[in-house]
Amino acid sequence: MKQKFFLIILLIINGLGTVYGFWWYKFQLDDTPFKYLIFVPDSPMATLFFCIAIVFILFHRRSLIFEGLAMVSLVKYGLWAVGMNAVSAHFGYPIQSTEIMLIISHAFMAIEGMLYTKFFNFKGWQFALAALWLFHNDFIDYIFGMAPWYPYLKENMKIIGYSTFWLSVISLICIYMLTKRPVKYSIDFKQERDSLK
Repeated sequence: MKQKFFLIILLIINGLGTVYGFWWYKFQLDDTPFKYLIFVPDSPMATLFFCIAIVFILFHRRSLIFEGLAMVSLVKYGLWAVGMNAVSAHFGYPIQSTEIMLIISHAFMAIEGMLYTKFFNFKGWQFALAALWLFHNDFIDYIFGMAPWYPYLKENMKIIGYSTFWLSVISLICIYMLTKRPVKYSIDFKQERDSLK
């Protein structure tokens, strides 16, 4: 997981996923006011954060801001997309090949976010920034109506927004507990993680 070759593979996969993710949002982005653009494509932004964190590591640098943003965003939006696509059938929308692909890819997003808590790190203010990013996104999505387009979203906006808020809380608690456990591992090829404190 911390070898350069494996990180490059992850960078390529997540980079392609980021491009596809922005393409998936293209119609919604066309109808989104400019001031909200950065807050609409949630999953592509999560994988973009992860890609940036990997690039820093490959160049023997660290960006704890992007590491923190990547971990919490990957877990939160990975699980969110799995849930939203998985319950489509309940609302009468059959799960087809696209939905299956989205479920699998977003499940891997959440998994890689969890796995890299062994190597990624953040300081208190960086974790607070990541938390602000998640909650601000929830606010923009469900107060200003910028949530991803799903056919049944409008009829279930309140329960989806409520569930999404608590998913943010759970994701933040989970990442904090996993990242701050005593065992630390090196990923920058030179320094141990605890030297970043």
